[in-house]
Amino acid sequence: MKTKEDRVKNWLNDNRNRGAKLLQLMVQENSTRGNESGAQAIVIEKCRQLGLDLDIWEINNDELKNHPAFCCDRQSFEGNPNLVAVLKGTGGGKSIILNGHIDVVPVGDEKNWSHDPFSGRIEKGKLFGRGSTDMKGGSAALLLAIESLIETGIKLKGDVIFQSVIEEESGGAGTLAAVLRGYRADGAIIPEPTNMKIFPKQQGSMWFRITVKGRAAHGGTRYEGISAIEKSVRVIERLQQLEKDRNARISDPLFDSIPIPIPINIGKINSGEWPSSVPDLAFIEGRMGVAPDETIPSAKLEMENCLQELNQCDEWFRANPLQIEWFGGRWIPGSLESDHPLMKELSASFQEITGEAPVIEASPWGTDGGILSSVGNTPVVVFGPGITETAHDADEHIELEDLYIASEIIARTLIKWCVVSE
Repeated sequence: MKTKEDRVKNWLNDNRNRGAKLLQLMVQENSTRGNESGAQAIVIEKCRQLGLDLDIWEINNDELKNHPAFCCDRQSFEGNPNLVAVLKGTGGGKSIILNGHIDVVPVGDEKNWSHDPFSGRIEKGKLFGRGSTDMKGGSAALLLAIESLIETGIKLKGDVIFQSVIEEESGGAGTLAAVLRGYRADGAIIPEPTNMKIFPKQQGSMWFRITVKGRAAHGGTRYEGISAIEKSVRVIERLQQLEKDRNARISDPLFDSIPIPIPINIGKINSGEWPSSVPDLAFIEGRMGVAPDETIPSAKLEMENCLQELNQCDEWFRANPLQIEWFGGRWIPGSLESDHPLMKELSASFQEITGEAPVIEASPWGTDGGILSSVGNTPVVVFGPGITETAHDADEHIELEDLYIASEIIARTLIKWCVVSE
């Protein structure tokens, strides 16, 4: 007689095309910020076909916007709903949240793409398109895992709470809205593109803007002015030293293979209006990484103190202090003990299916896991198919084989975690 696990494995092997087709349909819908509804409709219809209990709502409300963890500059969420779909358990088992985001980042210069960014083209076992790796592939794996349990008649004691949220790429408003709506669980899996590694810890991050003042002058007599660009160089050098100092304190072995565990990235500089003028103003914008064991306020304070020291030791900055503004995206760090029961169940499922021990590391980027864990008190593990290196890049793609393997690992973990109702 076949075991429950064998039945799931056989069903998944026979229905791989369902996962590929679902992912293709999702990728073919452009779900960049403010356009999530088309792709979300496909997910909603799939959940309806599976007979899940649906909760579909627009996240715009005062409770969300007034929450200290809310960080979003979007003016309206109208027409682009959140989705939670629940596979109700029979009772007595542990519950789990399976959280995926439907929003994707912009495609950038389409000339850098080999095919239409929303083609969903399948070629040599890879599916191409914006969002294929980050992270519609992960969401497709979740839905395929749930479907495998339903189709093989396996009933669980604990609830499986599938979430397809908006706004992850801009700071997590969709997941925060789901937490505030009451969705919490005994554990959670977020299938971000981890290269099939398991991440119990997630780096946090936040965006900053530093204003650097100068003094305008004619370019021919530039010595009469103070270039805001040249003063910005000193600021950047100090931020690079701050990055070295902060990373020197990281001793967690889960970061051993990550060259810079908590980077300070300068992503944008804007200064000057005329080639023959000395610029009197510059803006430096970037992203500051936050360690899993530190808080957003403490990381902010460290950078603010760093800039204050620069203000004191530089004569020009003493008279014209640097100003810092925290704006835009913010991702709360998250951390789970490596011996947590959810880690054990997921790791065991991984080894049983692949025959290899999983690689366990810390995440090099932020996820919605920090919101689930710190606001929702839900233990979180990040694990999913998808190629980290292609996320946000041209020709983004996913290995479909990883999607299929991940769906089986997740299905087996659900059986262990939620417990089968005999």
